[in-house]
Amino acid sequence: MNAPHELTSAVRRPAPESLHKALSERFGDRVSRAQAVRDQHGRDESPFEVAPPDAVVFCESTADVAAAVELAAQHDVPVIPFGVGSSLEGHLLAVQGGISLDLGRMNEVLRINPEDLTVTVQPGVTRKQLNEAVKHLGLFFPIDPGADATLGGMAATRASGTNAVRYGTMRENVLALEVVTASGDVIRTGTRAKKSSAGYDLTRLMVGSEGTLGVITEVTLKLYPLPEAISAAICHFPTVAAAVDTTIEMIQLGVPIARVELLDANAVRAVNKHEKLSLRETPMLLMEFHGSDSGVKEQAAVVQGLAHEHGGEDFEWATTPEERTRLWTARHRAYFAGMAARPGCRTVTTDACVPISRLAEAIGESVREADDSGLSYYIVGHVGDGNYHVAYLIDPKDPTQWETAERLNLQLVRRALRLEGTCTGEHGVGLHKQGFLVEETGEASVEMMRTLKRALDPKNILNPGKIFTL
Repeated sequence: MNAPHELTSAVRRPAPESLHKALSERFGDRVSRAQAVRDQHGRDESPFEVAPPDAVVFCESTADVAAAVELAAQHDVPVIPFGVGSSLEGHLLAVQGGISLDLGRMNEVLRINPEDLTVTVQPGVTRKQLNEAVKHLGLFFPIDPGADATLGGMAATRASGTNAVRYGTMRENVLALEVVTASGDVIRTGTRAKKSSAGYDLTRLMVGSEGTLGVITEVTLKLYPLPEAISAAICHFPTVAAAVDTTIEMIQLGVPIARVELLDANAVRAVNKHEKLSLRETPMLLMEFHGSDSGVKEQAAVVQGLAHEHGGEDFEWATTPEERTRLWTARHRAYFAGMAARPGCRTVTTDACVPISRLAEAIGESVREADDSGLSYYIVGHVGDGNYHVAYLIDPKDPTQWETAERLNLQLVRRALRLEGTCTGEHGVGLHKQGFLVEETGEASVEMMRTLKRALDPKNILNPGKIFTL
């Protein structure tokens, strides 16, 4: 595990003037060394304080990315891909200096193939942009991490989110990629076919590699038909444990629910204040059912019965698109609502995932530890697939609170590992979870990852210092 204060000791590899000159000749005014631009590209939603990159290149094509990477390789200078800056584990921080590659201008939906339920996009396309582009065809892309992240970034971090319990994660929904390698070459992985046995699965190797093995410049994704019927419901519970037990039984019975999100009372309280809602401030499940009219009614009836058995109340329904959007927008803004509840705070956000049968035990012990700590906190979770987050709100100037939050995070993750879970269900390893990765997979497995990294990136220029150190 890396604490925030430990990151400032990384050896930086500053970009020499010869590289700045070469970048200026190639990119003109699309390369910037302005302090404000560098600062913008040197921060994400993590709590880490790291010096910004030496320059930012605004790429508009695969050729731009290849040229920038090739120039950086010639000068042994790091390159860090940048989408919208919504990562939570320090993925885009320039811990060794170098050049930030802003891919936001590569934002075209290149090809929609509705008859095959596939789409190919540039990496700067956001999930909301994609869904706007395909909704007139009766299609949608379900992966929803909350933030309006870029699809390139979502592929790089193997993102998931609220719909993963039914539709899977980016791992299951990326069919093919175009990638710029550490030498500046352009390769393609995968095809639009639904399956293949041709060679190594380079697509899966790149998905989740966090920019350390290549820079993603195109993504081919699965699409899904819009459901005939969609209904969202809120159910209030007397305790977090009751809500979690309901979720466990729901999944074990095979109910094909599309979304099931947990908010504890602290999260509901923060969301109410931030979004001007009037939800009852008790633990709750926010659920969404997809399917035919009859199928949705059957799913809801089963879950309502389970909820009643655990003290849950009658569902409160949101059936219109406007009502559903308001509820899900409030859920997605829980992170910012929590920070607004304590002005000036920073959030240390955990991200554990366990087998569904162990979820009650994992969350219950985490709640007891958080209550005993004295820190402000809230809990949200994509609990249908065993993924939950405890967010500790701390004063960034108080080292005691930092230490307490890190201790709680350590206990939470080690508990997840003991219960045969993972240290990160969706945020990725980045900087913060490198020690946990070794605990989860073993040193031999991490060394195999290092071997792959050295083979594909011998100069260690692709987002160095993330996932593990060389």
